[in-house]
Amino acid sequence: MAQEADFLGRGWKFPVAAAQGGIVMAEGGASIKESIWLILGTAKGERVMRPEFGCNIHDLVYEVNNTATTTMVGFHVEEALRKWEPRIELIDVTVSTDAEERNRLSIEIEYEVKMTNSRANLVYPFYLEGKGK
Repeated sequence: MAQEADFLGRGWKFPVAAAQGGIVMAEGGASIKESIWLILGTAKGERVMRPEFGCNIHDLVYEVNNTATTTMVGFHVEEALRKWEPRIELIDVTVSTDAEERNRLSIEIEYEVKMTNSRANLVYPFYLEGKGK
């Protein structure tokens, strides 16, 4: 179990919060989910000392909500996670338009944790400022 915890890691919980004189931390599977949120939430070029870190989905914010845009969002998510999150094996990335909010895309990510062979998923919301279909 200690070997699994070492592999999966420990890092700051996002959003960053203080508790009892320290920073709230995320461990294990929660650390992986935090990492995915951080990767997808960071635009390439946003980090001065690491300009290649992040995901290119932010370049699509003003695009029209159509099949081409959802396809590109899925491509950029897969590319970023394969590059920046080595603890997982991507199984599927599905991008769909939210029925209630036409400018919100739901990015469903299904993955397997390599160390434990356990499957997990998460849904990341991405907002477009362009017009709907």
